[in-house]
Amino acid sequence: MNIVILSRNAGLYSTDRLVEEAENRGHKVEVIDPLKCDIIIEKEKPTIYYKDRYLDYVDAVIPRIGASVTFYGCAVVRQFEMMGVFTTVTSDSILRSRDKLKSLQRLSKRGIGMPKTVFTNYSRDVEEVIDHVGGAPVIIKLLEGTQGLGVVLAETKNAAESVLEAFNGLQARVIVQEFIKEAKGADLRALVVDGQVVGAMKRQGKEGEFRSNLHRGGSAKIIKLSEAELRLAMNASRALKLPVCGVDMLQSERGPLLLEVNSTPGLEGIEKATGKNIAKSIITYLERNSNA
Repeated sequence: MNIVILSRNAGLYSTDRLVEEAENRGHKVEVIDPLKCDIIIEKEKPTIYYKDRYLDYVDAVIPRIGASVTFYGCAVVRQFEMMGVFTTVTSDSILRSRDKLKSLQRLSKRGIGMPKTVFTNYSRDVEEVIDHVGGAPVIIKLLEGTQGLGVVLAETKNAAESVLEAFNGLQARVIVQEFIKEAKGADLRALVVDGQVVGAMKRQGKEGEFRSNLHRGGSAKIIKLSEAELRLAMNASRALKLPVCGVDMLQSERGPLLLEVNSTPGLEGIEKATGKNIAKSIITYLERNSNA
């Protein structure tokens, strides 16, 4: 197969591992920066031009679209779809997962447990918003935040009111969530490929840090998920139509609670924590589903 990995940086661990595993299985692989692609829209002949050639020979695409380039990156993925090229995740699915509010609404309707969440249109009654999620402490998240950025723990009611008023003054869209104390600064990441969990780790925030993101100094170890946790991860993947994704959840007294679903999950942390070849699982998923 001729495989294209849409990534802005060929040197990233995840991109490099996907290239390595694809080549190990005899495929031809290119890493292409989606921002350097020209989308050519023509009647019955959608094409993509990259540097000095048309990408009309591609059999499958693995999108590694960063949040900052979601709009154009998804436009490139969509163009490949119009050309009949198989992609591990569709442009619509990426867009759906990047909209935290829309994805939480969709997941809630599917009966998936999650921390109580409130979204409001710059409400002046911030005290009422805080009360809706059970009072302080609360988690306040920017709708556009990634890797723990734009996430604030407000430990007191006064602190929560101050943060909300500041965000409202900046007209920054936020959601307010209940704080799950019993999680103790840890969360679970399940890596789903073809609708099945192929690896899972428990991430623990460094001392004094409520965010468990590895980018922020957290640690990770392999974990065996419970039946309820496995079910949540697979249901979330299906609900957002993301056959390849990372599902983040918290362990709580009322069972697993979903935090978010990542359409471009990093492979470094989970491969090192679990010792599992996740990149190979993604390539074999391509082989099973591509028409090439």
